[in-house]
Amino acid sequence: MNAQNDPGHGDSPAAWTAVTIMLIAVTIGTVAFFFDLAWLVWASVGLVLLGWLTGVVMAKAGYGVKGPRYAPKAHS
Repeated sequence: MNAQNDPGHGDSPAAWTAVTIMLIAVTIGTVAFFFDLAWLVWASVGLVLLGWLTGVVMAKAGYGVKGPRYAPKAHS
């Protein structure tokens, strides 16, 4: 695959922010499930959705792979 057709694999500020929020949420939810804290499990589900929404909003604001505010890093 050449560089012109490379989709970027989600390596953007929007993707990194969304995935970080969602990983934290899943970690919290897993620990809460272990300790049988149902309310916290559901709160972590809400946090996963917030992470997804954050990624969408940031991508629309130009921080996605094809966005005008995204500056790809050169690979060495």
